[in-house]
Amino acid sequence: MPKLGMEPIRKEALVKATITEIGRTGSLDVTVSQIAKRAGMSSALAHHYFGSKEDMFLAAMRHIMTIYGAEVRGALCVAQTPMERLQAILAASFSPANFRREAVGAWLNFWVLAQTVPEAKRLLAVYQRRLKSNLLVGLRPLADARAASVADGLGALIDGLYLREVLKSGPPDGAAAVAVALNYLKAQLQGAGTK
Repeated sequence: MPKLGMEPIRKEALVKATITEIGRTGSLDVTVSQIAKRAGMSSALAHHYFGSKEDMFLAAMRHIMTIYGAEVRGALCVAQTPMERLQAILAASFSPANFRREAVGAWLNFWVLAQTVPEAKRLLAVYQRRLKSNLLVGLRPLADARAASVADGLGALIDGLYLREVLKSGPPDGAAAVAVALNYLKAQLQGAGTK
């Protein structure tokens, strides 16, 4: 009989192994056996904890989103102005913890999965609503009536920068991604009559 404290440890190991395997292959074409092997356990045990590869992948995305959410909340705690809020969200979006090869690959596959799996679609919608809500708090004082439009554009740009990252070689460059997003933001704010 397994120890009661092993389940959370094993689940965490499977979540991390799922992220690593999807990042390594660049697709969802990984098997539960590959994930379990990376986590140092049997595929039967992996199925016991999650039921299916899809459930493991959704747990992995929840893990990625939890890390992202914690970084955003931490960055927003020190932001004092609307522009600092926006910069904090962008910095968290492209931080080393969030903008690493494995996480970027997981996001790409998550967008694909959300097209056909209702729970993935729901989870993606939650992320998108939270991102837009956080952006709007910073944008309303700066962009007035255009705030929602700028937030939509900035959200799409963040997604697009992740997609581009998958297609290039070399390590992710979070600072360059932040610079692109800030340039877009500044151009949009100048169009709104702010500086």
